[in-house]
Order: sequence, then structure tokens, then C-alpha cells
Amino acid sequence: MKLQRNALGRNVPLEVPGVGQFEPYESPFGKIDGMAPLAGARPFLRTVGRSRSKVASSLEDAIKKSGLQDGMTISFHHHLRNGDAVIPLVLETLKKMGFKGLTFAPSSIPDAHDCVADYIRCGLINRLYTSGVRGKLGQMISSGEADIPVVIRSHGGRARAIQSGQIAIDVAFLAAPTCDALGNVSGSSGPSACGSLGYAITDADYARHVIAITDNLVEYPVARNISIPQYKVDQVVTTPSLGDPKKIATGAARITRNPVDLKIALDTFRLMKASGIVAPGFSFQMGVGGASLAVSVYLEEYMTKKGIVGSFGLGGISGHMSRMLGKGLFRSLFDVQSFDAVVTESVADNPGHIEIDASCYANPFTPGCLVHNLDCVILAALDVDVNFNVNVLIGNDGVLRGASGGHCDTAAGAALSIVVLPSFRGGVCSIKEEVSNITTPGETVDAIVTERGILINPLRKDLLENARAAGLPVVDIRELKQKIEKLTGRPDAPAEKDGKVVAVVEYRDGTLIDSVYQVKK
Repeated sequence: MKLQRNALGRNVPLEVPGVGQFEPYESPFGKIDGMAPLAGARPFLRTVGRSRSKVASSLEDAIKKSGLQDGMTISFHHHLRNGDAVIPLVLETLKKMGFKGLTFAPSSIPDAHDCVADYIRCGLINRLYTSGVRGKLGQMISSGEADIPVVIRSHGGRARAIQSGQIAIDVAFLAAPTCDALGNVSGSSGPSACGSLGYAITDADYARHVIAITDNLVEYPVARNISIPQYKVDQVVTTPSLGDPKKIATGAARITRNPVDLKIALDTFRLMKASGIVAPGFSFQMGVGGASLAVSVYLEEYMTKKGIVGSFGLGGISGHMSRMLGKGLFRSLFDVQSFDAVVTESVADNPGHIEIDASCYANPFTPGCLVHNLDCVILAALDVDVNFNVNVLIGNDGVLRGASGGHCDTAAGAALSIVVLPSFRGGVCSIKEEVSNITTPGETVDAIVTERGILINPLRKDLLENARAAGLPVVDIRELKQKIEKLTGRPDAPAEKDGKVVAVVEYRDGTLIDSVYQVKK
């Protein structure tokens, strides 16, 4: 595989066998700003005939009627998270039916789905397009055992790839928490309710054939909160259960009590306030990690005290953001993925809680994705380097264990992007001279907040001046790295790699930002 050095100095292939040609990453917006209108994929026109029911007699029958053949592409969504039983159900059925060489293109792969590795071993899957790779599957790919093309994309990048035709979905198998006989789907009701179906909507729009799989078939029509309307669904399949509701959407995620996370959260909020970004009409996104969630507590208190009303919250939505909407602290929430049961209820009941698809959320090749209107985003990381590049995919052992998600999408779009992480994990400094893999380029990261100091990107002199004027603990990134290494010792040499590329990482614009290499045993 011929490699070429990109603008970040990372070696990436110009062609991935079995996938196609790629361009090396150049800059966050160069390709996006210079893009002329392109002729992309179009939704398929098809008919199922005049009928009062699309319910198939079985999953096997639905697959036969879909026209699926060896070598085609199948997709799934990950909104059911670790409670999902649909992916294993469909893959096992396809294996029993004798399928081979399928391209597996889910929006992400939940932590619990180690079974995907087995379906690669048996030959059912011979290409993998995803956002997240973890567990036994991550170990399998990193070791070189899988030996199949693997492309890792951000959420916005996946939507772009589908709409451009780069990912041509033949059959989308969509878990449907509530569905009627003609295929109207809702994600916010039923025993497996998960809230927004934002990633599934894009698949339903562009797949050649759509099969909705439900454990809650209701009388026609689904009356409220239709996520995917019937004209986008070809068949409906019933199953006893979509998965384990306890692992899909539980109560609201708890605020951390970890003093390290709380210190990071407080300094993050103080930096937000010093930047001047927290003002009437501001927009905000955060993750659901310990420090990120704690930021929302400080933010809620401040906005309430000052009478500030934000314009919108965005992204994967937590119960705390739903609560802020309910209190009138934001005028609306744009929800591409709901993280807990509190959010599911909000999607169902609050008209200001708006379900959006992945393209509306973060696809840069549109007339206006929402991440480009973000004022502030709080993001987590596995580690960072002295050039503010961020890794969210590969652990210190060189093994895939994370997801690109919306990380690079939101960092590029937000006016203020802040990465939060502890200064060291497991006795290893979180600030590296060079990260093992770049998911998000440093020029799109404005600040990094650790419990031992705030690091400001030199490109943001205005932010640096504001932070210092506010008396915040601003430190130089290299100086902090040296101080931490005096406590932890210098990190061991990175895991040895044998030079074989086992996966490629796309930037949101479709260029390759980095490669993942096989780890030596």
C-alpha cells in the first residue's frame, strides 16, 4: 500500500484496496470552502404496491425480498447502544442464510458487540465502515487478524459519504422502538425507546431498501413523534425484543463526584465565562463524560442567576440539557442522539426538543450544518499532543478502543472548542510529544483543560489574554508535560508497529487524516 505524507505529517494511503482512492488531509476547511456543487447520491424511487401492511412473515423472508446479495452493503444505527440486540440478530440470520463478503456500515458499533469479530472470521463481513471500534473487534483489527478494509469516519463524515454515494447502502436494518404496519417509526416510545433516531434517518433516506425491525408494532398510524415516515420504509419485521432496555436508556447520567473531574469542570466553565461566549443567544454542546456533565451544573447556575437564555443545545443530548430546556435556559435542543430516559421523555413531550438527522447535525457538504453555528463545545480525549492534536481512537497499547463520533466535526465548527482530560491516566502522561493517531487536528482545538492547568492554543491569542486577565491557571503545554512526567516518569516507547495499515481515519471532508497500524505481538 503506497503511503503519502499529509499536511499533519501523517502517512496515509492514496488508495485502499477494495474501497477506492483517497486524498491526503490538507486543512480543516480548505476542501469544504472551495467545493463546487457536486452531483451526489439521490434517494431511491421504488414502490411496494398498494397495501395496508408491510409486515413480513419473518426476518429471513424480508431479507429475501430485499434483493440482498453477496458483496452488498448493509447498515445499522447505534441508538440502542449496549442494549442493542438487532445487529447480532441480523448478522446471525445472514450467516445462516449463507451470505458472504458483505460490507458492514453501521453508524457506530456498541461496546457490547464483540460478536462482529466472529462474523468477520467466518467471511460474512469483508469491509467495515464505522465511527467506533472497541473491545475484541478493536483488538482483532489492531493485531492484523481481520485483514479487511476498515474506514473510520466521523458522524458528519459518514453522512457526507452516504449522501455523496461513497457509502452506497443496499439494505438498511433499522431498529424501530415503535412502528406501525406501514412503517412509520418513532424512537421515543415503546419498551425499547431510545429518543432520537438521528443516525437512522440518513440511512432511511438513501438506502436502496429499508427494513424496520420492531418489538412494538402498534395500530396504524403512529400518532406522535414520527422519526421515519412510512414512505421511506419498505418492510417491517417484528421481533420479541430489540434488546435490553436497561442498557439502552436509563435514568439521567449522574454528575461526577471525582475531585479531578470537578476541578476540570470548574476551570472549563471559568474559561467559557472569561471568553465572553456565555451570553444571550449562545449555543452549546457537551459530551456525557464526568467532567463534561459537571460543566452543565456550573453553566445552569450561572445562566439562571444572570437571566441568560441560550439559542440551542446540540448533539448527543443528556438529561441535564433536557432539564435546562425545560427551565427555559435554551430555546431549543437539536437532538441527533439521546443519552438517557429523561431525554427520551423530553423528545416525546417538549416541542422545543427537535429530532435532527446526522447530515443536519454535522455534514460539512451541505448549505448549513448545525455544528457550524456552535458557539462552544466541550470534548473528551484519550490523549493530546504538544501541537493540540487529539486522539480519541487508540490507547497507549496501540489498540483501537474509541470512536471518532462528532469530535472533529464539532471542534471545526465551534467558535470555542475545549478538550477536557486528566493530566495522566494509569500512570501515563496524557500530553504526548506526538499522539499515536490524530482524530481532530490541533488547529481546530482552542484550549485543553486539565486539573493541573489550562492550555491555550497559540493561535488563540485573544482567548489567552482573556484567560490571563481572569486570573485563570494558564500554563504552557510543554512545561506542563514536563511537570507531569516528573511525577509519572517519561512514557514508555509507543507500541511497536510493523508498518502494515489496518485501518484509515477520514477527516470530515473525506480526506485521510491518519492511518492505524498493526501492533506487533
